[in-house]
Amino acid sequence: MIHNPYLQSFKNYLKLERSLSLNTIESYLGDLNKLLQYFESIGQVPDLKQINSSDLKLFISWINELGMMASTQARVISSLKSFFSFLVLEEVIDTDPSENLETPRLARHLPDTLEIHEIDAMINIIDASKPDGMRNKAILETLYGCGLRVSELINLKISDIYEDNEFIKVTGKGNKERLVPIGLTALKYINIYLHQTRVHIPIKRGFEDYIFLNRSGTRLSRISVFNIIKTLAEKSGLRKSISPHTFRHSFATHLIEGGADLRAVQEMLGHSSITTTEIYTHLDRGYLKGVVTDFHSRS
Repeated sequence: MIHNPYLQSFKNYLKLERSLSLNTIESYLGDLNKLLQYFESIGQVPDLKQINSSDLKLFISWINELGMMASTQARVISSLKSFFSFLVLEEVIDTDPSENLETPRLARHLPDTLEIHEIDAMINIIDASKPDGMRNKAILETLYGCGLRVSELINLKISDIYEDNEFIKVTGKGNKERLVPIGLTALKYINIYLHQTRVHIPIKRGFEDYIFLNRSGTRLSRISVFNIIKTLAEKSGLRKSISPHTFRHSFATHLIEGGADLRAVQEMLGHSSITTTEIYTHLDRGYLKGVVTDFHSRS
């Protein structure tokens, strides 16, 4: 990664003032390094204070010619806009050269979802007699029962569970906390795992409060959760492309299909914008038609 004093200041800003996660910060910096790599490729040493809108448009053309997907280009442009807005904020530059950059139009793909019987098939195929069996059951029930992102799942702590109220405290993107209801089924499997399996794991110092641990007694990794789900999908004979996020999509879709209020689903998912949640309404046109039929005065 190319080092630059402005990038370091931007990194500190993202971490301290915007409280973004390490993964998000690394994505921002990676995108900005692509800009510096572009200037290197054309034999120039860039002064970030001197970059203008024409330079940025040529850079966007360059990454487009490299075959970069529209979604990735959109993310790069978003990173550029954040960075140059920061430079304006810090009075390093007077005008923002990224202000008029156009983000490529993105096709809105409907997420894959699982039917309830498919989720049950994956959970039921888990061998609870194996050391990781009850943990994996608890993982799937929590992903589906609470609609968590995989990063939220692996960072879930025992102290985040409010069992009497049937809620969990979830730390989402940007370290934003939210309370999410947790069903009795997920709580049951978490408690069985905690009191019958996890107690036999030699837990490493600093990981005592994390719920989901690996055999070494440290926090379970993202890739481990992906592998667990991939293996279970294959064993249960599912042909869909399944990831931990599929359970989050299924959680939201089943709520919407059942008549849940969109704002409530937005709150549980931790979406900052209602438009992000609205994608799930496209998955069940029958539900939307039923809303009009049942509640509109002209139906």
